Amino acid sequence: MSEQATLDAPRLSVPDRELSRARMKVGRAAWAARYYKDFSRDAVLAIAEAVAKAGYEKAAQFAEEAVAETGFGVVEHKTIKNRLCTHELLDYYRDLDLVTPRVDEARKIIELPKPAGVVFALAPATNPVATVYYKAMLAILSRNAIVLSPHPASKSVSAAAAQHIAQAAEAAGAPAGLIQCVENPSVPLVQDIMASDRINVILATGGTAMVRAAYSSGNPALGVGPGNAVAYIDPTARVDAAARCLVESKAFDNSVLCTNESVAITLGSNRGNMERALRSAGAHVCNAADTDRLRDYLFTEKGFNLEAIGKSATWIAERAGLRVNPSTKILVPVVETPGQDDLLFREKLCPVLTLTAAGDFEQALTFAKHTTRRGAGHSAAFHGEDTDRLVAFSQGVPVYRVVVNAPCSQGAAGFATHLPPSFTIGTGFAGRSSIGENLGPQHLVQWTRIAYGKDAPADLGGVDLDAVSSGRAMPAAPAASPEPANPQGSGDVSRDELRRLILEELRSLKGGDA
Repeated sequence: MSEQATLDAPRLSVPDRELSRARMKVGRAAWAARYYKDFSRDAVLAIAEAVAKAGYEKAAQFAEEAVAETGFGVVEHKTIKNRLCTHELLDYYRDLDLVTPRVDEARKIIELPKPAGVVFALAPATNPVATVYYKAMLAILSRNAIVLSPHPASKSVSAAAAQHIAQAAEAAGAPAGLIQCVENPSVPLVQDIMASDRINVILATGGTAMVRAAYSSGNPALGVGPGNAVAYIDPTARVDAAARCLVESKAFDNSVLCTNESVAITLGSNRGNMERALRSAGAHVCNAADTDRLRDYLFTEKGFNLEAIGKSATWIAERAGLRVNPSTKILVPVVETPGQDDLLFREKLCPVLTLTAAGDFEQALTFAKHTTRRGAGHSAAFHGEDTDRLVAFSQGVPVYRVVVNAPCSQGAAGFATHLPPSFTIGTGFAGRSSIGENLGPQHLVQWTRIAYGKDAPADLGGVDLDAVSSGRAMPAAPAASPEPANPQGSGDVSRDELRRLILEELRSLKGGDA
């Protein structure tokens, strides 16, 4: 079931028990956030290291469980994605210091980092574990607490993954409640949490309706839009290498990443070479009859056929009535000209790549502009050596990342390029999103800037920031998670006292204040 389908389901009331449990998680996260915001950089990195290690160790197990629960994707490829969101993600951001105050003596400015607090993060069924790992790591590195809400179709594996890394974080000194997951998500429950005044920012990854709900919740939200990436193959491209990239990208995890190519366009003079190269790379290039059958199967009166999401090329071919080689990696329907508004030019989260050919580069660019508007702000790919055309293509299409001579699925997500590794792809102004870049931990921290007058004397070298920059070090006994300070200032509260306070707080929320 897609996120959109979930939102379109009948609106049911949330049982009081589930609502209370969810609000308790938010309350625990608020306590954890208040404590964690003062942790030192060394302590933060130690917790991140522990979470990366734990996540890596169970990446393969959770990949198997994700495919079994959702029916989406390929275990081997989900294992790769899960692992990429552990050590590699941490290494990418290791030198990004979001903890230590910064002093700019030349401009007479002192900058103090302020974490958001409690992050509420949605995780889609297509990438359930990788998204849990990724968003939890961003929260850890930015000294925030996080409450995760998985898609109902992947709630078991998402909750298990969240619990696993939460245990690793607490063993490394993180406060209890830093990483939590809603076990029984529903639309009303998610909407209740999104509207809570204890949520400081929402990370919305999922269907368009859910993202828009996050934006209208009353809380700050960082959301993304759908993709519909176009790959342009220029005559200057090494056609065999380009075909391998396209097949590798579309076959990866059965094409459930929103960064995958949906349409490939080349010039008419190059189409024959492209079809040959695609066949050699493992694609089934459809004839006219196969193309019609595939279109009829994928697109019904209700829209895209959801049962095809994340399924293999051979599985889809069998149901569409196509005879293909058992080793076929992707299906390539061919639409003769790009000028028509064919359904096959739309986003397809399955290993089906539409091929079309333009008369010249200008027509190809016009078509690419038109097609990517359905995935505005997202991604596109360019294969070739003509840098003038590359720049013209990148300037013309309404996207914020163009992958060159590499698989777009992995490249736009930062795993086959030097873009930031991400499972939340900002679509910016074009896609009605808050950010146009790949989401990173820096988006979960804002800075207080102490600014002296231009002509005022300022001896910033003498400012003592040790108390701010050192923070709380890791506890001597990692097994004993630290507790928040008593808000009345009479010493530290015990675990039992903390539970009592939270329970009282939850009872007061029965009227729907959170």
